[in-house]
Amino acid sequence: MKTFTLSILTLFLFVGISCQKNTLPTEPEQIVVNNKTEQLIHNNNQFGLELFQTVLANEDSTKNVMISPLSATLALAMTYNGAAGNTKTAFENTFHLNGLTTTEINQSMLDLCDALVSVDKLVKMKIANSIWYRNTFQVEDDFINTNKKYYHAEVAALDFTNPNSKNTINNWVDNQTEHKIPSIVDNIKPTDIMFLINALYFKGDWKSEFKTANTENKPFHLVNGDVKQVPTMSQETEMGFYNSDLFTAVELPYGRGNFSMFLMLPNEGKTLAELENALTQENWQNWMENMGSPVKMTINLPKFRFEYARLMNNDLIKLGLGIAFTDAADFTKINSGGELSISRVKQKTYVEVNEEGTTAAAATSVAVGVTSAGPGEVISFDHPFLFAIRENTTGSILFIGRVMDPMQTGK
Repeated sequence: MKTFTLSILTLFLFVGISCQKNTLPTEPEQIVVNNKTEQLIHNNNQFGLELFQTVLANEDSTKNVMISPLSATLALAMTYNGAAGNTKTAFENTFHLNGLTTTEINQSMLDLCDALVSVDKLVKMKIANSIWYRNTFQVEDDFINTNKKYYHAEVAALDFTNPNSKNTINNWVDNQTEHKIPSIVDNIKPTDIMFLINALYFKGDWKSEFKTANTENKPFHLVNGDVKQVPTMSQETEMGFYNSDLFTAVELPYGRGNFSMFLMLPNEGKTLAELENALTQENWQNWMENMGSPVKMTINLPKFRFEYARLMNNDLIKLGLGIAFTDAADFTKINSGGELSISRVKQKTYVEVNEEGTTAAAATSVAVGVTSAGPGEVISFDHPFLFAIRENTTGSILFIGRVMDPMQTGK
């Protein structure tokens, strides 16, 4: 098996970091991409923001949420390689892939993933893909070979009637996400013939870490008016800054600075719902382009850790992928006999933000089955806010979420 993987630092480097600290890279490395990959990243971000808005519109408004646009895109991109006819067109429209050939899409995905996992040796980034199919089912060679070539997908035939098959898939996900997401497949139905899975893992230490001694309980204001005392980190450091009538944002970089967390806090008199509704691709790009140069400020940021799980069928249907879930779906590039459709798309995510940095993970499973029926000097994130993790030189969004309650940990 070949996966996209990058080790963060060896134990020996960790032990010797005090002597070598000055030699470690402190500036982000520019990722140079061609026009096609740049277009793909732009389109991926547009899809990701649309997906996030759709999820939020159909989720409990008091619930913490985080999705991984990148993980969803990679799992569905592998599935796209099996689509034909109107189903293939629906994928292209939903993911805004028009104007790119299938080869350009796949090559750009490969180039992007290779760059993400290798650009910052101070950040651990893993991207892994796999395809698991029923051992009695015939899969087209071109479909398998394409996903092996461009997505480094591990491919295996399993006896889906054996209960251990579910465990085999889930163990793979558990290992690839460093045990942050122990499972993604709850059950294997008699109609299931294939699972296409992406696993994504990110661990980055803040470029400027928070000191544990500065963490103390501070009030956090919930949307219902209640106030909770939550462990809140604090530090004075230089950070990117953006302010508008709607919200205030800061940028906290990881490692050498290629990856950052962007934290967006609604201004007084504004609501998180208003900020969520403004999350268009055009606005997002404008906000990122106008993020100011680092300024010295004090930030108060609550620690948080939570898991989130969602069945994305209805979200993707609303975004235009409906045909892929119906009897009219055309996945003849998976099997020439046809009569296949997507039965469910499920994603699980995990995030933990503490004094050292951020750990985040995601797993997305696509099940294919036979058809049947300026602030002041202090910014305090003391009420619900949005956050995103992205790679800065390409602009690629890895994770995006909201925190309604820092103490909320459930799925």
